[in-house]
Amino acid sequence: MGLLAKLLKALNSDASPWQLALGLSLGMIMGLTPLLGLHSLVILFVVLFCRINISAFLVSWSAFSLIALPLTSSFANLGESLLLAENLQGAWTAFYNTYLGQLTQFYHTLTIGSVLVAVILFPFALLLSKKLVEKYRLTFMQWVNQLRIIKIIKGSGFYNIYQRLGE
Repeated sequence: MGLLAKLLKALNSDASPWQLALGLSLGMIMGLTPLLGLHSLVILFVVLFCRINISAFLVSWSAFSLIALPLTSSFANLGESLLLAENLQGAWTAFYNTYLGQLTQFYHTLTIGSVLVAVILFPFALLLSKKLVEKYRLTFMQWVNQLRIIKIIKGSGFYNIYQRLGE
């Protein structure tokens, strides 16, 4: 619940919609793919060293991990078809014989299938989540802020203390 509260606070803050969208989209990749792998380390590096909203990343990672559970066999089937494709056998063999090829673990059917799906979905998820953040801020957030009870709460001294403690 605390993580959702932090996400809502980030949605209501002045954080860039791109920061939130990148957090949601990179969390999608982490959630859809197996945790152990070079791709996970690269994503964690990007999240930790760039200005990406960590709350959005963690919420998205959790949600997409649950979504990925029933899709695991489909990802593995896709990966198997990629690895067994006749015209790609030479490329897979050459890639596996490199140190990078072994680190990526793309020889696992689930890994390559899920990474492929996640990479294909990434640009769409990024643009969609940015639009949703902007839409939320334009419509829902303004509507909530116009409620009389919210104006009363924000005008109280308790709310001002809460705001200072949260920073």
